[in-house]
Amino acid sequence: MANIEIYTKSTCPYCHRAKALLTRKSAVFQEIPIDGDADKREEMIKRSGRTTVPQIFIDGQHVGGCDDLHALDARGGLDPLLK
Repeated sequence: MANIEIYTKSTCPYCHRAKALLTRKSAVFQEIPIDGDADKREEMIKRSGRTTVPQIFIDGQHVGGCDDLHALDARGGLDPLLK
């Protein structure tokens, strides 16, 4: 089973969409909320090079944000990563 980490904020609609897609695929993920947590936000930026949420990692590989995740799924690339 893949190790999935997703950096989120509670008020972010894209975070909810990304989590919904992973949930539909029965993927188990570790949510890392960065609301008001400067250290976690800094960690996310260091790992992803991006300042926006969500940032999604599968087995340590940066997948990107919500749109990236949906695009990966649309071209059939997500399911193999989740196995």
